[in-house]
Amino acid sequence: MEVFKRAILQPGPPESFALQTVQEVVKPQKQTKLAQDENQLLENILRTLLQELVSSSVQSGEQIMMYGQSIDDGETTQGHIPRLLDIVLYLCEREHVEGGMIFQLLEDLTEMSTMRNCKDIFGYIESKQDILGKQELFARGKLVMLRTCNQLLRRLSKANDVVFCGRILMFLAHFFPLSERSAVNIKGVFNTSNETKYEKDPPDGLSIDFNFYKTFWSLQEYFCNPASLTPTTAKWQKFTSSLMIVLNTFEAQPLSDEEGDANNLEEEASNFSIKYLTSSKLMGLELKDPSFRRHVLVQCLILFDYLRAPGKNEKDLPSESMKEEIKSCEERVKKLLEMTPPKGKDFLRKIEHILEREKNWVWWKRDGCPPFEKQPLEKKTVQDGTKKRRPRWRLGNKELSQLWKWADQNPNALTDPQRVRTPAIMEYWKPLAEDMDASAGIEAEYHHKNSRVYCWKGLRFSARQDLDGFSRFTDHGIEGVVPLELLPPDVRSKYQAKPNDKSKRAKKDDTKGAAPQVEENQIATPASEVDGEGIRADFESSAAQMDVDATATGNISQGGTPTPDEHQKQSSDTDVAQEAGQLEADAEVEAGMIDGETDAEVDLDAVS
Repeated sequence: MEVFKRAILQPGPPESFALQTVQEVVKPQKQTKLAQDENQLLENILRTLLQELVSSSVQSGEQIMMYGQSIDDGETTQGHIPRLLDIVLYLCEREHVEGGMIFQLLEDLTEMSTMRNCKDIFGYIESKQDILGKQELFARGKLVMLRTCNQLLRRLSKANDVVFCGRILMFLAHFFPLSERSAVNIKGVFNTSNETKYEKDPPDGLSIDFNFYKTFWSLQEYFCNPASLTPTTAKWQKFTSSLMIVLNTFEAQPLSDEEGDANNLEEEASNFSIKYLTSSKLMGLELKDPSFRRHVLVQCLILFDYLRAPGKNEKDLPSESMKEEIKSCEERVKKLLEMTPPKGKDFLRKIEHILEREKNWVWWKRDGCPPFEKQPLEKKTVQDGTKKRRPRWRLGNKELSQLWKWADQNPNALTDPQRVRTPAIMEYWKPLAEDMDASAGIEAEYHHKNSRVYCWKGLRFSARQDLDGFSRFTDHGIEGVVPLELLPPDVRSKYQAKPNDKSKRAKKDDTKGAAPQVEENQIATPASEVDGEGIRADFESSAAQMDVDATATGNISQGGTPTPDEHQKQSSDTDVAQEAGQLEADAEVEAGMIDGETDAEVDLDAVS
């Protein structure tokens, strides 16, 4: 501790002696960074030293931040406590000690000081807010700083210390990011403890209507907690009836321009208090005050804006009748604001602008306060010389424009050997074949068959390069298109067709192909082109068929019932005879067609 006391008295910046002082006191294991137990030891020493300095300043009767300050040769030196804080802040900024140590010392200092000294302490905090707001320090001490500022706000008087409270709130707004959730009232809780007390019984010698007085100040109960108006209609009816009485009174007693000019609003704003006096004796004077009227009317607009706020649940939304009453009341309130001097129309326009912007914040809170800070763009350094503007090609979409920009001249890009080419079929289906291998252990959701673009391109490649594999798509899907050479043996057998299936399929295809061909020949051959030889061929084939049947019948009649061998032989002979007759008939029909064509041509030549 004595080492730090001597360090405080040393002249010069903290960079020249701060680290050596810590090494002399703690004697750390590492030369530039303390361990956790070493940080705790150093923090205890500094907090004890800070308490001694505060105690000495109180005993001497000096202000805390001025204690130990001296003037040497016309130069004013710092006090002991600001000097100590500068040393610790330097060590935290350079990460020689734990970053939250400076915030802990500031919290202790504010707790040990009076409100008069806290103003000087907070002035020091404001002067160092750029350093305290750095990321390496902010992450370690933001909660401690928030707790320190909240404790100061609780100790301050909201009526007498308005400026100091505003300084604290402005510091928090600068210190914390705009989307910090700790500074946002997420649940929309109202400060119901802010009660407005007014007289319940009429005093003697009152010159105004006491019922109006009670009705007027009872509106503050609804302004304090607007959420109480939505669940029940009884409160809403009571509120509207009270509000109508107040609006009727304002309309019956309009303010003149002279009364508006008599109240200097700018001078009043400098001495503004957040609470108005509620004495019944002042009611008459307050009704003649334009700022008082504006205060009440703006409260009405804020309440109406809350009731119609977007993003609410259906149960919290106002009913249709309630919406109509809100609209009519709002029109009357705006009209009264226009009539209230001075510059009523300008004042109303500004209030409407503020309420319109407030809707953006409402939506932001409804969405969970997402961060909307954007990182600054890096400025690209421009090279020396004039910057040549490149031509911009807009060819319909991003892909076509990028295709055009691949080369300065498009033909060079098309003939470049390094450009993108159609892959080989084996190379393209290799990833899907690896997915189909069970030993690879690839999960089904990561298979390439789930990609529609991949499957579509593969089918196009297979249709051009592998028709055999492409034909398997009908039976097995996209996995059947994969070449069999790429598949493991256990998977290949599933997609490999059997020889019998191949022969049956080929025979079936031939039969399907022959039938249409015969029909086409019959349709394409006119009756006039078939000559007598064609008819004779049909007749001979039918006669041969009759001879075979007659022979078979004679054998049956001579020998009785045929034996199984004979029956089989007869049927086989019959089939052979039928096939032979059919072949002869087909051959003769073809010959007749050729002869008929030739004869027809000869006849046409003779006629010509």
